[in-house]
Amino acid sequence: MSAEHLHAGEPAHMINDPSGTEGPWRLPSQRKVGIICLILTESALFTIFVVAYLFYIGRSLNPPYPAQVLEFPWLGSIALFSSSATIVLAEIMLRKANRFGFLIWWGLTIALGAYFISFTATEWMHLIYGKNLTISTNVFGSTFYALVGLHLSHVFIGLLLLSTVWLLTFFGKIPKDHHEHIEMVSWYWHFVDAIWLVVLSVVYIYSVHY
Repeated sequence: MSAEHLHAGEPAHMINDPSGTEGPWRLPSQRKVGIICLILTESALFTIFVVAYLFYIGRSLNPPYPAQVLEFPWLGSIALFSSSATIVLAEIMLRKANRFGFLIWWGLTIALGAYFISFTATEWMHLIYGKNLTISTNVFGSTFYALVGLHLSHVFIGLLLLSTVWLLTFFGKIPKDHHEHIEMVSWYWHFVDAIWLVVLSVVYIYSVHY
């Protein structure tokens, strides 16, 4: 008996006909579901830290205050945001099976991420030794290092993942059918960049008015 007779009276879009152009419905990739769940969980964690930072703005009883010590991190931000573009170019090279191009753009992404960490380390040295702002100085110091440090730890983890992929690719250890693994690392890196946009807006744009 044909599929038409079996599903007589049902709307056409309800019939799971394998001969259709779209084919049968399949479960989404476990890796994609996993990274989405990770991003949602980490987003909730960052939300807690951002809310805490906003809640305690202007509540420090002693200086220094945000307006006195914070400078907008232009170079570090440009480097990190640019790394989102370079990792997209790396993925394009990967889809074209251009191994050399992939290594170049992926390596540049690593370099930009490493520069961001170096930039932040320099900023913290200046704040600690030049401005006397430590995690125990006041409420601002505690929330500042907690929030920015949380993001920095995610950048560091992202760099470890990026570096692992680069090394494995360089030595030819990643098969062609494992491209989705690399894509998931890229998703994580875009998430890290997006979080920095939030941290940048809250810490370096909004809180400097206090």
